[in-house]
Amino acid sequence: MSRTLLDPTGELAATTRERIARPVSLEGTTVGLLDISKARGDVFLDRVQHRLEERGLRVQRFVKPTFTKVAPIDLRHEIAKQCDVVIEALAD
Repeated sequence: MSRTLLDPTGELAATTRERIARPVSLEGTTVGLLDISKARGDVFLDRVQHRLEERGLRVQRFVKPTFTKVAPIDLRHEIAKQCDVVIEALAD
């Protein structure tokens, strides 16, 4: 089965990117939770954080300044340095 992944950025030509392999388990990982600043995204992530911490996982929270723009490069680097996986909240 073939899938097409669309990139919502302003690129004019399609970019090919290899998927990163998913971890076999979340045990021992740090999970980043990224709130993109849409309404009630924080409510969703509060619940996700609670459930992950119940499983004994370490959680780091991050917030984009606005949902209308791509996350700043400094924020993306910080997430990449501190986290093994990321969950992004898209809510309204």
